[in-house]
Amino acid sequence: MAMVTGVNWKLVAISWTAFAAMAVGVPLGARAVRSSHPLEPVWGYGLASGAMVTSAALFLVPQALGQHGRLGSLGIAVGFLGGYVGHTIGHRFTHLDLPVDHTATELTVHALSAGAIIGAIYTTMPSLTSILGIALISHKAPAGYAAARRLTDRGRSVFPLLLPAAAVGLVALPVGIVGFSPGSELRGLLFGVAAGVFLHVAVDLLPECTTGSETCPVDAAAHDGDLHQFQDRLRRHAALSAVLGGAAVVLAWSLVV
Repeated sequence: MAMVTGVNWKLVAISWTAFAAMAVGVPLGARAVRSSHPLEPVWGYGLASGAMVTSAALFLVPQALGQHGRLGSLGIAVGFLGGYVGHTIGHRFTHLDLPVDHTATELTVHALSAGAIIGAIYTTMPSLTSILGIALISHKAPAGYAAARRLTDRGRSVFPLLLPAAAVGLVALPVGIVGFSPGSELRGLLFGVAAGVFLHVAVDLLPECTTGSETCPVDAAAHDGDLHQFQDRLRRHAALSAVLGGAAVVLAWSLVV
């Protein structure tokens, strides 16, 4: 009992922060689908994905490289390409009525990998820091919003997102209790995979204003006049929203560093 009480209050705090951050973003994303304004999905996805890319660059990638430079770098490549391959090949399953979504699955892989390292590393830390809270919120909340918006837009339930929301705690707490402490090589590789998978999700959600796009539905939007001019207008909003989403994370990061 002393071990559980002494070790894991930090892991419990991290787990609940990660869960709460994604839980805040999910209903916002689900509710946003009700809007019929063509700029709403562009700004929603742009802000969320811009924040996700920047958060990964500021918080996830340095963690991976800090554990082990070479294997952390390899893990980032493996995670990013693995996310892409899984997303692309897994497209065949979209023709089946399965309760599985690419984005939810990729976020779960990211959270499970990160949870294993969090359980091994943060157990030994004397205290939690505000930068950890910013790191969790700045990538979990936008991810929850964007994933929920995509699922709801497809007419699917957002409940599968409970798994990636809770996955950090599901892995970090048992690892912390057992006291498993992998070497820096494995820590770097796993954190790299987590960062790479998350980067793939973030890039995949960036608004791409082309016909058939989910994140910037040009063909579904009502517009007057020339379609090409309308696409260019949406692209300007997509670029601005992504930059502002990233800037918001940079501002929060600068306040706590």
